Formats: sequence, structure tokens, C-alpha cells
Amino acid sequence: MIAEIASRLEAPAFVYDLAALDAHAAAVRAALPGVELYYAVKANPDPELLRVLAAHVDGFEVSSAGEHAHVGAVLPGARLAVGGPGKTDAELCLPAHRLHVESPYELRRLLALRSRADVLLRLNLPLETAGAALTMSGPFGMDAHGLAECLPLFTERVRLRGVHAHLASGLEAPALLDLASVLLAQHDEEVNVGGGMAVSYTAPERRFDWSAYGRGLNALRRPGQVVRIEPGRALTVYCGFYVTRVIDVRRVHGAAFAIVHGGTHHLRTPATKGHSQPFTVLPTGSGPGVEDTPVTIVGQLCTPKDVLAGEVRTSIRVGDTVVFAMAGAYAWNISHHDFLMHPKPAFHYLT
Repeated sequence: MIAEIASRLEAPAFVYDLAALDAHAAAVRAALPGVELYYAVKANPDPELLRVLAAHVDGFEVSSAGEHAHVGAVLPGARLAVGGPGKTDAELCLPAHRLHVESPYELRRLLALRSRADVLLRLNLPLETAGAALTMSGPFGMDAHGLAECLPLFTERVRLRGVHAHLASGLEAPALLDLASVLLAQHDEEVNVGGGMAVSYTAPERRFDWSAYGRGLNALRRPGQVVRIEPGRALTVYCGFYVTRVIDVRRVHGAAFAIVHGGTHHLRTPATKGHSQPFTVLPTGSGPGVEDTPVTIVGQLCTPKDVLAGEVRTSIRVGDTVVFAMAGAYAWNISHHDFLMHPKPAFHYLT
């Protein structure tokens, strides 16, 4: 279906398969009995995606006043958790089911600003995260000293509900369960173990084992303990496609390049993660091209970093349609849209 629609679209454009997202989110929800599921809005705040996810998640994690207002407008009454490493006073005052506090000073500011809040303390623990694509070290959260400083500050109205720890991204279920086991053993009441579920752009067919993760979390969870997870990319990445068309095919010093409409100012993911975005070429063109050759697909920007896929063997010609898969997370919403001021892409939804 994607191929049939893509060949008719004016490019560049994003296509979101809402039916596929609905099925995937339902399967994830079913694999996590007894575990609270929040969606990390930073992965993709598209309103249509949020509406689909609302049927399957317990809430949404937002990391700014802008995200808070956006989700509140799309889904009035949705349960929200407010995070972010550098909250303003206004953000500390946002209404939320949970507020993720990242430092003793932030907690003191919160106490001075408002009389009621339900808080999770974000931890930055020295745990082993081998194999992670990204570790959330540095300024994110607090160490054991910061935690000890916070504990005496709580009141009957600004209440400590538990802890939050998003320690790494790109981990498979066994590694995430190892991290969760430490947190769940050390802390009572609520424990938010974050997201970070592995997503493979080189082998898109390999999916995170949600069933094993759900079984593992329930085996670790103690009676009365609330366990919450916060995936983003792993929920929405597979439903999105970036559709574009080839403007030119050329050889430079023997290397083949295909230049397409758009580029990393629309789909920043490959530049950010340093990979080739998986793609399919639809033979809609009749211009010059290359056959069965390593090709680097680049966009229209005046920078050599505008690379969507590097030296991937394919056949491609001017006028062909290129459909980049796995464009449903950290794609359009993290891209530098106004660099060179090219037209913005269209958005289409499959239901």
C-alpha cells in the first residue's frame, strides 16, 4: 500500500500508517500486563499519532511547556508526566500527574513555587550499560548524594512518589531488565524505568521483545509496587515513511550520488545516528541513472553532511521515488527545518 500511494504523492512527504501504529501499540500494551505504559512525546508529537496512542497508553511524558500545551490541546485531560533537565519556574508549575525532579535545587524551587505536587526523583546511577546506543550520563538526574539531600525536603503536600531513571537507549530486553532489577530492588512504591528499547535501522525486521520484557518486569515487581515504562522511538518509528524523488544522479571521482528533494532538514535521523536510513526505490523515473551500484543518497542542502544513505548498492535514476522507512520517530520533529528555507513536506495518513 505504501508503494502504491508513494508513487502518486508530490514529494517530499511524510506518510504515517495509523492502522499499523494502532496494531503495534495494541500488541505492546498486551505484552505488559500490570505495567504502566507512558509515551515519550519527544519521539514524535504528531497529533494523529497521539490520538491513536491514547487508546493504548496510560499517559504521556512531556519535557517542556510547549509539549505540555500541545498534548493538552490534542488530548484534553490526558495524564501527563513532566520531565526535562532544565525546567523553568513556569514548567515546574505545570499541572501534572507526576513531576520528574532532577536536582536538590530544582526540588527547593518547586517547594517555593507551589503547594502541591507528586514527585519522582530522577536518578543518574553508575550502572553498567554496555551495548547502549546512547547513555544518559552527564547532567541528567542526580547521584546518591543528591538523592540523600532531597529526601528530607518533602512535605505532606509536595510528596515523594518514587524514582525515575532513563539510563540508556538502544538496549535489548535482557539488558533493560538488568537495569530495572537494580532499581526495583532498591526503591519502593513507584519506579519509572524509562524507555531505551532497541530499534535496529540496519535490520528493521528485528524488533524489541516486548513479551520477554513484560514477563521480566512482572517477575521483578514486588506486591504494591507501581512499575512504569516510557518508550518513544520503539512505539512510533515503524509507522512512518519519508517519500521523496530523485533530482539528479551523478558520478564524482568515480562515486555515485543520487540527489533527492528534501534531505536531512526533514529527516535528520541518519545524520544524528550515523547510519543509512533503510529505503526502497520505486522505478517511477526515466532519466539518467546507475544500475546495481553503490550509491550515496543525499539531499538538497549545501553541506556534505546531508546524507540519507551512504554507499548502498541499488539501481536508481532521475525521477525515481525513494521511500525511506522507519521515519516515525526523531525524524521531522528534530530536524533543522528552516536551513536553506526549502518547502516543508506534506503529511499524509493511512487509516
